[in-house]
Amino acid sequence: MSRAGISSTVMQQPRQLAFALGHAESFAREDFLAGPSNDAALALIERWPDWPNRMMLLVGPEGSGKSHLAAIWAQAAGARFASARALEGANLPGALVTGALVVEDFAEARFDERTLFHLVNLVREEGAFVLATARTPPAGWITAIPDLASRLRALPVVQLAGPDDALLRAVIVKLFADRQLTVEESLIAYLATRIERSFAAARAAVDALDREALRSKRPVTRALAGELFRQP
Repeated sequence: MSRAGISSTVMQQPRQLAFALGHAESFAREDFLAGPSNDAALALIERWPDWPNRMMLLVGPEGSGKSHLAAIWAQAAGARFASARALEGANLPGALVTGALVVEDFAEARFDERTLFHLVNLVREEGAFVLATARTPPAGWITAIPDLASRLRALPVVQLAGPDDALLRAVIVKLFADRQLTVEESLIAYLATRIERSFAAARAAVDALDREALRSKRPVTRALAGELFRQP
C-alpha cells in the first residue's frame, strides 16, 4: 500500500490527521467508470442538448453514479444544483437563470408538490433543462395533485443498475484511489467476492478498511480484509 506524497517513514507515525483531512472524490468525466449498468445514462448525458424531453430523470440505487453523471452534465450545461427538499420556497426563475438545473434526491412524499409542479411548467415556458435524480421511478409515487402525477409519469426515466463484476472491481480500485491508496489485486478480488454486488457495499467496505487501517496503524491488505470481513 502507498499513499501519494507520504514517505514510508511518515507512514509509521500515528495517522489521526487523516481523519481530519478526509478524502476527495473526483466527479470529472475522465474518472467516470462506464459499464453495462450505466451506459444508457452516460449516453444521455453526452448527447445533451439533444434530449427527448426538457426534463430527464436518472434513477438508480445509492452510489450508482447519479451524482457523478449530474456533475458531468452540470459542467457541460452550466447548471446550478438544488436538492429536492430545498425546492420549497426557492426562487425557481433564479434557479433556472443559466437555463439548466440539477435537482438531486427526489423521493416520494419528500418534496413540495406545488413547487415541483411549478418547476415542471416553468421548464417548458423558459425552454430550460432539468436533470433530476431519484432512487425509485416516479411512476409509483403517490401525489395529491393529479396533474403533477401525470406529468411525473410522462418524464423520461433512465435507469442505472447494479455493477457487473468488472465494473465492481473498477469501482473498488477508484474508491481506494480517491483515498490516495494503492492496493494489491488480491485485495480487490477478495472484496469483490465477499461484498454485496452494489456500489453502496463497495463504498462501505473501502471506508471500513481504511478506518480500521488508520485505527490499527496497519496497511490496507488482503490480510486485514480477511480479518474484517471474515464470515462466521
